Amino acid sequence: MRKSLAAAAVLACLWSAAPIAANSPAPANAYCYIGWPNDGQVIAAGKPFRVWFGLRYMGVAPKGVAFKNTGHHHLLIDTDLPPLDQPIPNDRNHLHFGAGETETTIELAPGKHTLQLLMGDENHIPHNPPVKSKKITITVR
Repeated sequence: MRKSLAAAAVLACLWSAAPIAANSPAPANAYCYIGWPNDGQVIAAGKPFRVWFGLRYMGVAPKGVAFKNTGHHHLLIDTDLPPLDQPIPNDRNHLHFGAGETETTIELAPGKHTLQLLMGDENHIPHNPPVKSKKITITVR
């Protein structure tokens, strides 16, 4: 009897768990890009610099706003793409622009760095197919 109660409890938990959100669809031709800095750019150390984002064939909408073919930018710094079926992390390597920003100012330590954009839907989950920029490399000195 105890085994059947335990099994029933486990099944009840599984059935009541919230489903994992699916990736929002994106137009096949959508892409984003870093408008500045350029790949290979040398940036002066010790002061913030501007990074601006471009997006084609989609629109920008803030987090929590679900409109077809929209999303918001995430700037990935010195990291690879996160899992594309889960919310994008929010840390110093994954910057969120959930208010719909299309540029930012950052300051990086001297050295080589990579930058890449990844669009996320209203729940910060990458689209399907993922809308991402080319990864660029800059040098701060």
